[in-house]
Amino acid sequence: MTEPVRLAKRLAEQLACSRREAEQYIEGGWVRVDGQLVEEPMFRVTTQKIEVDPDATLLAPPTVTLLLHKPAGFTAGLDAGPGPKAQAALALLTRENHTGDDRSGIRTLKKHFAQLRLATPMDSRASGLVVYTQDGRVVRKLEEDADLIEHEVIVEVVGAVTPGMLRKLADPVQYHERLLAPAKVSVSSQSEGETETKLRFALKGERPGQIDYLCESAGLQIRSVKRIRVGRVPMTALAPGQWRYLAEHERF
Repeated sequence: MTEPVRLAKRLAEQLACSRREAEQYIEGGWVRVDGQLVEEPMFRVTTQKIEVDPDATLLAPPTVTLLLHKPAGFTAGLDAGPGPKAQAALALLTRENHTGDDRSGIRTLKKHFAQLRLATPMDSRASGLVVYTQDGRVVRKLEEDADLIEHEVIVEVVGAVTPGMLRKLADPVQYHERLLAPAKVSVSSQSEGETETKLRFALKGERPGQIDYLCESAGLQIRSVKRIRVGRVPMTALAPGQWRYLAEHERF
């Protein structure tokens, strides 16, 4: 009976390469054992068939950025206040929640779920586009250029919104000892009977709690908040809880 050995050792013998190179092939998602993708160098094998993808390379996989449609009730760096602790949105970043409509062409690897940094915090009450990334350049862009990057947010409020309220929402405001740029606000839709209204906010340098403050100042009660765009990157048709990769051509 053949003694089980680590996949990296067996592959190194098969390819006549170093153990480290074998590990790179495995972690890069290029190796299959009996037809099944295996990304763990420590995986134990005996007599299984080991295949390496013809396109395999030793180049390190590029860093990735993941775009998640965070549902309300999950935390993403901020919490809405007291109450039961919500589950972290990071837990939604799994293979199972990867949208089938991802057109980035990026092969999903286990490495893509490690060392992710949250670049666009959101409280647990809100939903919508949240950015997680392994790329330090993306983090710097979204943090250092925050005052230049526009966030588009749909806010559902109770009742009708008057022209005076809209003007109030768009006024420059002093918030946390900082003068914020005026928000662009428009009515997205208003239901019959004026029981609820959807407002479209476009804000540069959005600060946590800013929309709540603006709506409260205008006498409006918020029912829901949903971010649908960060800079030039829209959430598109992602279902709640699903994620996709930032494509190579997309820029914030």
